[in-house]
Amino acid sequence: MRFAVAEQDTALAEAAGEVLDREVDAEVVRAGWPGAGPHGGPGDRVGAVWRTLAQVGITGTLVPQHADGLGLDERALPPLMETLGRSGLPVPAAEVVAVGAPLLAAAGATSYLAAVLDGTALLAVGLTEGAAVPFAARADLVVVRVGRQARLYERGEVRVEPLAAVDGSRHLGRVTAPPAGGLVLAGEEALDVPWRRGVLATSGLLVGLAGRMLELTVGYVRERHQFGVPVGSFQAVKHALADAETAVRFARPAVLAAGWAQATGAPDAELRTSMAKVLASDAARRVARTAIQCHGAIGYTTEYDLHLYAKRAWALAADWGGPAYHRERMARRLGLTPASAPAPAP
Repeated sequence: MRFAVAEQDTALAEAAGEVLDREVDAEVVRAGWPGAGPHGGPGDRVGAVWRTLAQVGITGTLVPQHADGLGLDERALPPLMETLGRSGLPVPAAEVVAVGAPLLAAAGATSYLAAVLDGTALLAVGLTEGAAVPFAARADLVVVRVGRQARLYERGEVRVEPLAAVDGSRHLGRVTAPPAGGLVLAGEEALDVPWRRGVLATSGLLVGLAGRMLELTVGYVRERHQFGVPVGSFQAVKHALADAETAVRFARPAVLAAGWAQATGAPDAELRTSMAKVLASDAARRVARTAIQCHGAIGYTTEYDLHLYAKRAWALAADWGGPAYHRERMARRLGLTPASAPAPAP
């Protein structure tokens, strides 16, 4: 089977890439960490880029055209998310583009949807009840699972407890929401598709992050000299980076295949989605480890730019179900786990 990214999907990713290449560098990524300024304030450099990306149309990627979206399907997510992941921009891309905006559109929440689509309202999404919600500590709107439903709340309707995290730019928060409040977006039976989309989008972000860390590392070992020669000329460094690159090259087509399977309603969409998350998570974690090792002592310095991307990779590898969770789902799907075994927790 041959997978090729459609022209319209490539065009969207390229348009987003032009904005990111022009407006995002390590300092902008660093500006998304706690203490860098309030969301929406004059110093909100991350928010400014997000609003520019919204003007390009990425927030409405999966939103129907009649609801002011682009009307694309899941095949658009892998190239777009890889581009966003490579930039390191600390925004809820997977949560908004793949999950939140389509849920708002399907529920007919037009007033809220308009603010999300133009980037003026930051939306946080958590579909696992009781779990920490990325960007909840900065969000204007929050979608959380309450019982058997996904509900939308305005910030003032919920209590958010900020949580420490390995990647501080994700602004994790524990959300306590009133079970009778908010706006019902979907019932439990309608949450499988948004969940799979979130997994797919996160996998794409991980591939992009892995590519970015590889670029940084290859550039470094070319310039860093020891014993009069570039560090990159050492066989051990070459082999380590080649293995890391191979992992990324295996993960990328798996993510593309998962997007195709979701868009076409293939019966193995769940299996392919879990496979994509496993390979993307493993590849990103391997690249992060290899990148830090190849940088030597400076690679272990948290102030160094590499950590902005490595910490994001570590966080996303565990988000929307970690590798162990998705391996268990794959084993069940393939009949390798007894049906009586307890279901894994994401």
